[in-house]
Amino acid sequence: MSIFSKKLKKEPKDLKEILSQFKNLEENFEKLSKELKSFKKESGWFLQKVGMVRFNPFSEVGSDQSFSLALLDGQDDGIVITSLYTREENRVYGKPIKGGISEYSLSGEEKEAISRARGSENPKS
Repeated sequence: MSIFSKKLKKEPKDLKEILSQFKNLEENFEKLSKELKSFKKESGWFLQKVGMVRFNPFSEVGSDQSFSLALLDGQDDGIVITSLYTREENRVYGKPIKGGISEYSLSGEEKEAISRARGSENPKS
């Protein structure tokens, strides 16, 4: 049961009881404020941003079976995963991302996936 949905058993009979109820509300509000602040701090590390680009690495044959997928947190840290598909094999690469950039060289598709995840580009629906 939420602290906000608790029903009072009786109406306060005097100013002392009213002040006591306000004190309880204030304490509950302070507790909730601390919890919210803690949650906001921690949530920056949750997966928050996703960007995906499908593409064909071999323009002469095939279709858009390959992809780059960026998975980032609130600080633009995370990973970009790229899958290159051919009829003979499928190769998968993972590169760490820190602050929206990688220490490894990125393909155009990987850069675009990161950009989409960061919201720099609005993908068409």
